[in-house]
Amino acid sequence: MDPSFARILDIGPQPQSFNIERATEDNSNYRAVAWSGRYLQVTLMSIPVGGDIGLEAHPETDQFLRLEKGKGRVQMGAAKDDLTFSKDVSDGWCVLVPAGTWHNISNTGSSPMQIYTIYAPAHHKPQKVQATQSLAESDGDDEPAAWSVQPHHESDEHG
Repeated sequence: MDPSFARILDIGPQPQSFNIERATEDNSNYRAVAWSGRYLQVTLMSIPVGGDIGLEAHPETDQFLRLEKGKGRVQMGAAKDDLTFSKDVSDGWCVLVPAGTWHNISNTGSSPMQIYTIYAPAHHKPQKVQATQSLAESDGDDEPAAWSVQPHHESDEHG
């Protein structure tokens, strides 16, 4: 990480501006929440070589992911054992995940895969930083802010 560049501090639903490409490339955490609004949220992700984001489905959350750096394979489908969509992705590619769709992105490259993702509605606790995937999976304190607008709240599913 460039020492002159600090991690983006999530200031909640206030106006914000930052260089998302640089922030994404400089992020070394599995997940770091960069901005939380009432209706959407921006997170930065770093997926290690051979790692993945984890097979999951968000019943009431649409998701946009963009690869800033690295190579991967995205898989999606209607069920966790029926991933009918499969595509190689790399720098500059985006992945659009409709609510309720099972999805995963695996790092198939030789360096960490740097991604930013936009959830609508917000999906994580503001300012949340999770250094690794295992810490994220065991984190019992990662709910969206009470001021965010949430649907009737079906639980996410993980494969």
